[in-house]
Amino acid sequence: MNVTRELDSPTEVTLKISMDAEDEEPFLNRSYRRVVGRFSIPGFRRGKAPRSIVEQHLGRSALVQEALDFMIPESLDQVLREHEIRAFAEPQVQVVEMEPVSFTAIVPLEPAVDLGDFRSIRLQAPPVEIGPEDIDRVLQDLRYESAPWEPANRPVAFGDLVTLNVHAVIGGDSVINDEGVDFIPEQDNTLPLPGFSIYIEGMREGQEKEFALTVPEDYQHEAYAGLEARFQVTALSIKEKKLPELDDEFAKGVRDGFESLEALSDHVRQRLTEDGENAAQRELERSSLAEVRNRATIAASDLVYQREVDSLREEQERALQNQRIDLATFLAYTGQTEADFLARLRPQAEERLATALIIRKLAEEEGLAVEQADVDAEVARLISLAAAETAGEMRRALQADAAQDSIRSTLLHRRVMARLVEIVTDGGAESAGAAEAAEAAGEAAETASDVMADAADATSEDAGESTETASDATPDAAAAADAAIGESTETASVATPAAAAADAAVGESTETASDTTPDAAAAASEAADAPASGADAPAGENADDPGDEASNADDGGNEQNDAGGPESADSAAPH
Repeated sequence: MNVTRELDSPTEVTLKISMDAEDEEPFLNRSYRRVVGRFSIPGFRRGKAPRSIVEQHLGRSALVQEALDFMIPESLDQVLREHEIRAFAEPQVQVVEMEPVSFTAIVPLEPAVDLGDFRSIRLQAPPVEIGPEDIDRVLQDLRYESAPWEPANRPVAFGDLVTLNVHAVIGGDSVINDEGVDFIPEQDNTLPLPGFSIYIEGMREGQEKEFALTVPEDYQHEAYAGLEARFQVTALSIKEKKLPELDDEFAKGVRDGFESLEALSDHVRQRLTEDGENAAQRELERSSLAEVRNRATIAASDLVYQREVDSLREEQERALQNQRIDLATFLAYTGQTEADFLARLRPQAEERLATALIIRKLAEEEGLAVEQADVDAEVARLISLAAAETAGEMRRALQADAAQDSIRSTLLHRRVMARLVEIVTDGGAESAGAAEAAEAAGEAAETASDVMADAADATSEDAGESTETASDATPDAAAAADAAIGESTETASVATPAAAAADAAVGESTETASDTTPDAAAAASEAADAPASGADAPAGENADDPGDEASNADDGGNEQNDAGGPESADSAAPH
């Protein structure tokens, strides 16, 4: 092979590789063996014609074209080894000539990372203060979640559960055609359009109402922005919650039971304090990393960023496919072109790549590493958190190479963040025990339900770490596929405070595995090919268990889950 280095820079090298006839020959022989059985050539049994006859019948160019799939990557790998060039990401290859084969390859090199004066950063975790109002808010949330929905013989009030028939037309298009959808009107609820809840308030059971709302100018489905939406709504039923008295009897029915309301309040205070401290630690880690990011300079090939965008795109497509939505449908309903979609991914790709490079450089600067024994210990810990019936499957999944690499990466990330917190809080003077304590705190924030939920989420939504884009794409897609106006009629904001408070009240950490083992859970899920499973508790079950109430609260609380939102778009989003 004739290899020419056409362009060199600190971030990439461009190679031109020209194949000689003798270089091509073994690849053409392999190509011949692949194609000979595909064609019937007169005078020969299928697969038995000699290469010379096959070349006469198909042409040499057909064999060359077939061989490109393995000729180029294998030849490029050989060149990189011989010239001691280490590609940081997949090279970009372009065929220049076919006779003989020659191609160019842009090879991205290891990005150069300068962390700047990161050791001078000084930060502290924000103080955690738990007041009586915080405890009362949790108790009220538990009180609300434990109360069943009961028929209300009065007009609709904000916070009621209303069953509706909803029909809407925008610009002649029927955009909502829902029958028997559950909806919780709130004054600040902007779904399906701002002002909808205002018209629902005051309706009586059996009443029909017609009204018009203006689609906001910034509406995600741009074709409808600024147009009038005409609604026809029928109230089928009205339900309210009659809250129990907040007393000792109530406390005895919470979870495994507390002796008194005072004991329950003490428990809530303890959990809120622990969760607050965990959250403060995570915030310190995030702000510390952000400060390092601000001081760091990174020189990387544009191709590296393009590859990261490609990775994010693949993750988003998988997430959409898990909801049975293809990218073209998602783009059509959200009014985006493919170029728009990729442009939105670029900033996230840059940030994600920068974070990974900084973590890697910090590990190098601080001499941090992860040994196989550390990975084995983490695998054992994760398995110990799994339910007995899934432990075997999880053990097999976590032995996969992808899962092992993911765990190793997660452990390194955890150690780097613990060390970074040491540096920013006191210049790194603390002992190694502090880092170990911080790492242990990160482990304690994970529960078995966190790990299994993340594994299910990785299969059903997204196996990567993209958070911002996933939140932009996945809920939008679910809604867009179910309704032309792309929004469910339920407000997700109704249950958000209750969910967080209930989690804190019953000893469930509000920190999820995404803060500690994001990749490991996803890798385990993928390796096990785990089926997507709903993590949501069935409506109304185990109402006396705050853990279940917290789960229900995440979905809108008990029957609120029927009212729609991205998690239940099939049952309630406008059709």
